Amino acid sequence: MTKSIFIKSAVVCCPDSELLKTFGLESVEVDKNLIPAAMRRRTSLTTRMAITAASQACIEAQVDPGILPSVFASLGGEIQVTDALCRLLPDPDALLSPTQFHNSVHNTTAGYWGILNHCQAPTTAIAAVDDGFAMGLLEAWSQLQQWQGDLLLVCYDEEWPQYLAAPIGKIPFACALVLSSNDNVKMPRCSVPQTGTPEQSLDAAWCELVKTAPAAAAIPLLQALKNQRSGLIPLNIYPALWHTHLQL
Repeated sequence: MTKSIFIKSAVVCCPDSELLKTFGLESVEVDKNLIPAAMRRRTSLTTRMAITAASQACIEAQVDPGILPSVFASLGGEIQVTDALCRLLPDPDALLSPTQFHNSVHNTTAGYWGILNHCQAPTTAIAAVDDGFAMGLLEAWSQLQQWQGDLLLVCYDEEWPQYLAAPIGKIPFACALVLSSNDNVKMPRCSVPQTGTPEQSLDAAWCELVKTAPAAAAIPLLQALKNQRSGLIPLNIYPALWHTHLQL
């Protein structure tokens, strides 16, 4: 028997707060003070956004980030750092920065999150092209079937070098949700993500945004949570279309 998954909190961090207002959402500002200065100089915008959203989500859910398992989902991860390293490779005289190399891996943000919170709980880093949020939610849902407790889901992407794959990465975006398998009838619950034909057409403005900010695929779920609206929630924009059923 599958267990219901409850949503304890949901937070967005996006530097373009005016853009979010068009979707009826609010963003928390990037909190630089969450990361010590010596470490902050080595982190990217994507890491600072993701950690800000994750920290605020933990506060709102009243959970201890030091013991919380997590799933981090991102299309590009540390794409700016990786791009900078790749552009140095053709130069035989170039010296690669050990710090940049250290920060170029896809699970960099998850690693910084664990270090900052002294967290030794399991963490998973996912890259699933345009389905990152859907696969992140599916991974979180699957893990929570195995135990009673809470889990942090973070979906994020920063601005990309535009010569790579325009229009992807024009807008940095991060969101974080604290999910739980602990039964609580007062909290919204979501079903297992699955594919299917949507009952209604997808919002055109949202589809255009997701093309430039893949992590923004979370917006319909965030809107439904804010507006207290149950129903079938789309999780991506390209076939196969993923969705979850939200019950309030």
